Amino acid sequence: MTASVAELTACVLDGSYGPSPADFDITSAFWLHHTTRLPGAAVTYRNYYVLLRVGEVFGACSFEADELEPSFCADTSGRTLADVLSSDDPLPVRIAALDAYLAAVEPHHESPYAEEVVLPAGTPDVRARARDAAVAGLLEVAEGTKVALIGVVNPLVDAITARGGTCLPCDFNLRETASGLPVSRDMTEVIDAADAVVATGMTLSNGSFDILLSRCREQSKPLAIYAQTGSAVARAFLPSGVTALSAEPFPFSQFSSRPSSLYRYRTAE
Repeated sequence: MTASVAELTACVLDGSYGPSPADFDITSAFWLHHTTRLPGAAVTYRNYYVLLRVGEVFGACSFEADELEPSFCADTSGRTLADVLSSDDPLPVRIAALDAYLAAVEPHHESPYAEEVVLPAGTPDVRARARDAAVAGLLEVAEGTKVALIGVVNPLVDAITARGGTCLPCDFNLRETASGLPVSRDMTEVIDAADAVVATGMTLSNGSFDILLSRCREQSKPLAIYAQTGSAVARAFLPSGVTALSAEPFPFSQFSSRPSSLYRYRTAE
């Protein structure tokens, strides 16, 4: 059972997952910033991503403002994944490298365990709602179930409550949901109070994923992850704490108006 991101990285570096990461070259590195404010919304979301292209796949990780300078791109293209994974580069860059390796070894579209969900063409609002509906489809929420939501996405709040659940939201950047629920900043508090947990892949980028994983394992609580950040990294924990995953590899739905795919995974737990 893989216990942490550090342990997973060590396993990748020692060849436990297949080819050596020294054999994978980073051909392109990207620093992306975009903002989103859907019609009728009161909040503008500000998103930053680092992307590393390796062959046919992209490794992706979000980061916070001022955490990474665009100049990292020039220093990263041409390096190997092994070089990045064994370096002291900022965590988001190492997560993107780990994601790129695991996606290169087994792309989501080739996984026998993945259920492909095609998001329809349309406006940003149509695409976002289709994506969130696909994530909500992973949830098994009975009447009265308390669900911790780590990383607030308002349609997921609505999906939990529509199924009769009680949503316990947690986010570092919001004070309340669109429906007026207070948002906690204490992840362990909402996990401990919940019967099940839904969390963003961004927990990989801020270093809180290991705490999230161990807390849910210790308490035998179902953990569903929705991930643009580190979607292949989260997949590696499916047999060891993560019980369901919505994986959306780059290019993400918000970067196109055309149909695109995400991939859902479930364990037998």
